[in-house]
Parts: sequence; C-alpha cells; structure tokens
Amino acid sequence: MSGLATFRAMPGAVRLLLVNHLVGHIGFYLLVPFLADYLLDDLALSAAVVGVVLGVRNLSQQGLFLVGGSAADRLGARGVIMTGLAIRALGFALFAVGGSLPVVLAASVLTGFAGALFNPAVRAFIARDSGARSAQAFALFNVFGNAGSAIGPVLGTVLIAAGFRLSALVAASIFAVLAVVQWLLLPARPVPKHNGGVGADFATVFTDRRFWAFTLALMPMFALQSQIYFVFTLQAQDSAGPGHGPAAVAALFVVETIAVVALQVRVTTVLARRPHRGPAMALGMAVMGLSFLVPPAVAGLVAAAGDGVTGTVIRVAPLVAAAVLLALGVTAVQPFVNEAIGRFAGNRLTGTYFGAFYLASGVFTVVGTSVTGAVLDRSGGSLTWPPAVLCAAAGLLSALAVLRLHRRRVLPGPGEPTAEPAVDDTAAKDGAADVR
Repeated sequence: MSGLATFRAMPGAVRLLLVNHLVGHIGFYLLVPFLADYLLDDLALSAAVVGVVLGVRNLSQQGLFLVGGSAADRLGARGVIMTGLAIRALGFALFAVGGSLPVVLAASVLTGFAGALFNPAVRAFIARDSGARSAQAFALFNVFGNAGSAIGPVLGTVLIAAGFRLSALVAASIFAVLAVVQWLLLPARPVPKHNGGVGADFATVFTDRRFWAFTLALMPMFALQSQIYFVFTLQAQDSAGPGHGPAAVAALFVVETIAVVALQVRVTTVLARRPHRGPAMALGMAVMGLSFLVPPAVAGLVAAAGDGVTGTVIRVAPLVAAAVLLALGVTAVQPFVNEAIGRFAGNRLTGTYFGAFYLASGVFTVVGTSVTGAVLDRSGGSLTWPPAVLCAAAGLLSALAVLRLHRRRVLPGPGEPTAEPAVDDTAAKDGAADVR
C-alpha cells in the first residue's frame, strides 16, 4: 500500500493530526534554527546565556512530558492538544515582541511546556484512534514530521531576511491557526474513568515491569537518532573543510529526510506483515548502531581526496551513507515502538505511558550525548573509532535486549487488544532481569 493510500485509510481524526504534525513542524523549524543567532547578534547575549535559554526550552519540554501525558488521560487529549498549541503560539509571539532576557526566558519556558502538553497527547490520540493500524499511523507520523522539519528551515531562510520578529509572528500565527482548527475539527473522545488520583496512575506506570523492561531496552533509540544533529553535523563540517561545512550539513539533512520520507511507509508495511514486532525493532536498532561505523571504516580511503568540490564530496559521502543507514534503522524501529507503548498502556493511561517513555528517553539522550561529547573531545573532535564504537555498542546492546524481551514474550503482539497493564507478571519479571 502506498503512503497516500495508507493516509486515506486512516480515520479522519488521525489524518487531521498527521497534517497538524506536518504544519506544526514547519512552524517550529522556520523559527528555532535561527533563534541562537538572534539571541547572539540582535540581543547581544553571551554564548553562555544563549545556552541557558535553549537549555530551558529543552528542559521544560522533556522534563514535563509525564505531566502532559497525565493531563491528556485525565482531561482528554483533545483539550490538552489545543491548549498546548495555543501556549506555543503565545511563546513564539513573545519572541516577536520581547527584547529582554526575562521575556526571552519566559518565551522559552512556554514553548517547551507547550510541547510537553501536546506531544504525548497527540501520540495518545493516534494510538487510540488508529487501533490495529497504529504502526502504519506512526509511520506516517514520522514521514509528516520529517517533511515539516525539511520545509520549515527553507521557509525560515526566506522569512529571516525580513527579520527575526516576522519569522516569530508567522510561527505564532501557524500555531494559533492550528489550535483553532483542532477546536473546530478534532472530535472529542470520552475520558476513561479513573479510580484514584494522579498518584495512582503514576504508581501503575512505574510498577509496570514489562513496560520498563521495554523502555530500558529502547531508550538508546532517541539518543542515537539525535546524533544526526551532533556527531554527524560536527563530522560533516570537519570532513568538508573550510568554506564547505554549511553545504555539507545541509546535504546531510536533506538526504536523511528524503530517505525517511521515501522509505518509511514501505519499510513499515513490509515489517508489519511479520507476526512479531520484536525482531523488526531489534533489526532497526542494530542498523542504527552499525551506521556509526561507516565513516571511520573508510576514513583511510577518503583521506587523500583533494580540496576541490570533488574531494569534498568524496570525504562527505561516507557520512551521508551513514545518515541514510541511520534513517533506515529509524524507519524500522520507531513506528513499532510507538505502537507497543500504546498496547502496554491500554485505553486509560495512554498519555501517561507515552510521557513516561519520552521522559526516560530524554534523560538518557542528555546523558548519552554528554558522554559521546566527552569521548569526541578525547579523540580529536571527529567521528573516529572510539565515539563510533560507543554509539554502535548502544545500538547493538539495545537490539540484543529487545530480542531477549521478544523471546521471553514480554513484548505485546500486534494483534493483541489494548488492555489495562498487568503489573504482576512472571514473564515481565524475567524480561526486566534480562535488561538490567
């Protein structure tokens, strides 16, 4: 089934949220990539302060995912999605009108908190509404997000010529319109009945051993995926040499985006035909890990390339190939991870489970990227064997852990109806022990 046919087969609410995901990514990425330059040049803030502003945005989003997910379960995903979109519109509007550090910090907090609200809520809504087709729905979710991430910076480059404030106002307008569209078109869903307070919900999630065995096994997914913005970007600039760094980085992102958009639905369709998801997720994690070994493996072969355009292309080509492999691994694993989270959660705590998984993965990503950065510093700042082996080991160990969970029958099957999570489960205990 083609991507368009898959999209048409989805329920109307899911299609709306996929388009919302595309447009939201466009609005986000037409502004955020240019934020650091605006803070440094226009507001004359120091690099340290800029780092704080950007860090506050990430912390307020990643750190509050669990809150947003719980709010979606308790208050209804539709209302939380609309609220998150409206708050992000307000945050971007503050970037447009603010010229002082307190206003910029407030804008960063609001935009981050907004993401913490609507991100788990959207995923929970899609998981519930797509039912047996949730893997395909999340495959499209990945495609639409990547397309928006590619279109946004292009539009931002055009708008930034007229000033950062115009870009911020356009971004704010996009999210304000999205909030209104969700209010008009996104259907309300009954909010499941909860026995006890939020603490009881959290206790259910944090004592679900099957889910946490799964989470521990798959935490490296986001950490490895994020290296396209860190390790791969640094290596592209280093390999391209003076004057060619920006073009090499742009080529890296363009090729990676094209790979995801072109392959995601096809890869998911093929892998979804198999009766079990564990091997597919393990394969994806192994491919993600092995992709980091490509640049150092051929470094000696491309080192002698000249300084012209041809030489630059030869030196950057292994990194582009690694980015395509990384993207291929993501297409194999990510939709099935989101599908599994929904099946672990059942219908009552879907948002809370998504929030918990994203919170744990975010913490692991921060730690993992910091460790990778330290190894990079010790190895000269390039993707040499030490950082490459570190990243490869993370992917391969994750793949092995997923296979063990699969063999222990800890992972939910694609045909299983969503049900309330079972805490006391013998297989879950065995699976959790295997991951430790």
